[in-house]
Amino acid sequence: MGFLLLILGLVLFIGIHVLTTKRDLRAALFERLGEGSYKALFSLVSIAGIVLIAKGYSLYRATEWTDVWHPPAAFRHITLALMLPSVILIVAAYIRGRIYARLKHPMLAGVKLWAVAHLLANGDLGSMILFGSVLAWAVYDRIALKHRDEPGNVPIPVGGLGNDAIAVGVGIVAYLALAFVFHPLVIGVPVVGV
Repeated sequence: MGFLLLILGLVLFIGIHVLTTKRDLRAALFERLGEGSYKALFSLVSIAGIVLIAKGYSLYRATEWTDVWHPPAAFRHITLALMLPSVILIVAAYIRGRIYARLKHPMLAGVKLWAVAHLLANGDLGSMILFGSVLAWAVYDRIALKHRDEPGNVPIPVGGLGNDAIAVGVGIVAYLALAFVFHPLVIGVPVVGV
């Protein structure tokens, strides 16, 4: 049951995000539903996907765990190291500075790094499907963005080094909160001191 919920959640979450790359379909939905309704529907489907992924992965871990390979213990340390820049890149997507200007899509870079890091540390089938699917989506989305030409887009204002310093600071705090609080309490897996 957990595995099925995980897959369904991934289909919903990734599917609705892939829909945004299909610009003609997205435009038709915008026109039919209106911008507000489209965004509300997008948000609801995304949240439903996240909830199903979380519930499915939790059930899978408790009842359907399937080992594929056993990552070396050193990979956990590599994962911890990769997660810091991953979180900083995700924060830099919202606190826009030179990191944002240089990478153009730091959110996708951070998500890809997050997925690769978790693939290194987890050798079970459910994790491979979860993190592999998210990695595949992020790669696909970045390629789709490179080929997207949308006239009339207003450039997003970008700050300088001050914004980068804030993004790094917030990223470090978020990284510590994820490692010491979120991961052990919510995911149920301690990542520090193991």
